[in-house]
Amino acid sequence: MTTADTRTKTAEIPQIKLKPLSWTPYLPPVEINEATPRQLAAMQVTPSAKKVSPYVRTLAHDPDSYVARTLLFNAIMYVEGGLPREDRELGALGASLVNGCRYCANVHARQHSRLRDSAAVISALYAGRRDLLAPRDAAIMDFAEALTATPPRAEARHLAALKAAGMDNTEIIDLIHAIAIFGWANRLMHPLGHST
Repeated sequence: MTTADTRTKTAEIPQIKLKPLSWTPYLPPVEINEATPRQLAAMQVTPSAKKVSPYVRTLAHDPDSYVARTLLFNAIMYVEGGLPREDRELGALGASLVNGCRYCANVHARQHSRLRDSAAVISALYAGRRDLLAPRDAAIMDFAEALTATPPRAEARHLAALKAAGMDNTEIIDLIHAIAIFGWANRLMHPLGHST
């Protein structure tokens, strides 16, 4: 399917714009004005900081594990080169949808739309119109869902579809990392709080 074909077909469905969700922790998060120097360093904030997300402040209860998580997350999702960022976001979205993490699905759907400068893919997914996806986007979603399933259902055919859609081995490894970290991150968010 060409980009023009995708544009024509996506005109058949309403384009959605997702509103941000909020996340509320079950445990009281660390308050900036009460944080230890180690917690402040982990969050990379100064005592004058006013706005640090409740999720970050919840994870900051254990500053060492928070730093390890953040370094790994940033290396997977924000590294230069390799798989384009919007494809990483689409993989994260696929994992989050399978895991039922509404908050993460919302964040990554909005990031994908912003990076792509189009809500067409997200609109098609949320409208249940997978037939409107370009082959690369469809292959990413199929692989993300198969890899996230319990037990995983990813097979050689998923890798073949990614390669047929133009991905090289390095990009596929980047995609695996993006999907896998959200298999973990979603499961971390669920017991710590809820989205509204």
